Amino acid sequence: MSESNSSSLGTAIVTGASSGIGKVYADRLAARGYDLVLVARRTDRLQQIAADLQERFSIRAEVLVADLSQPAGLSATIEKIVSDESISVLVNNAGYSLAKPLTETGSEVMANMIALNVIALTALSKAALERFTLRGNGTIINIGSGAGVAPIAWIPVYGPTKAYVLQFTQILQQHVEGTNVRVQLVLPGAVVSEGWDVAGVSLDTIDPATVMTTEDCVDAALSGLDRGELITVPSLQDETLLRNLEAAAGALLQAVFESGKPATRYGLK
Repeated sequence: MSESNSSSLGTAIVTGASSGIGKVYADRLAARGYDLVLVARRTDRLQQIAADLQERFSIRAEVLVADLSQPAGLSATIEKIVSDESISVLVNNAGYSLAKPLTETGSEVMANMIALNVIALTALSKAALERFTLRGNGTIINIGSGAGVAPIAWIPVYGPTKAYVLQFTQILQQHVEGTNVRVQLVLPGAVVSEGWDVAGVSLDTIDPATVMTTEDCVDAALSGLDRGELITVPSLQDETLLRNLEAAAGALLQAVFESGKPATRYGLK
């Protein structure tokens, strides 16, 4: 393995870096010249990825083995963000899904999914936001999902966790508006990854034409970041659909709070 001096771009910390979207983010950010902190649970795989990236791109790649659904792993990762002044990018990618009816989903599974998809992402975003705001710059990339924009019956917990990521990230964007801190929300559709196996869904049951490679997904997301997009939907051809959704949500929000009286359809005086 080869090492370099600290990158002038700083360090990108990538969660869920041992496979899928997180692994490709690590590769692409290393290619851009960022040093890395790779966060995931699988030690051997992280070490292999770190060694490969250091060799190919002459960057530094640190391994942080942590289960972000557990307090100890989350605390260690927060501490890294707080203590390492070189960190300039956070990629909040760690998460998982399960395709089962709510009545067949165990309480521990639900708790772990919410802990990882919601609580960890929120806590890491907060730590990075505080650090980046103090420094005056930095980038947070939160990986949501197209599954978070509308209810999908067969992912009764995962979908709502990604709906949270959508709204939470938009609030972060409002918070940093007018500063040099950037917050991007990425909403992938169906992407090739090990996550399908974890969710209990075979990719063979899905039309291949609707499934994107992880490489295309991340490359599109980084292109969107370069373009200054706040929300990047790699597979969305017609951007007006996203604009219309945002406009409708804003109009509904305003209408809900514009009157303190019941609507006339309820027949109340």
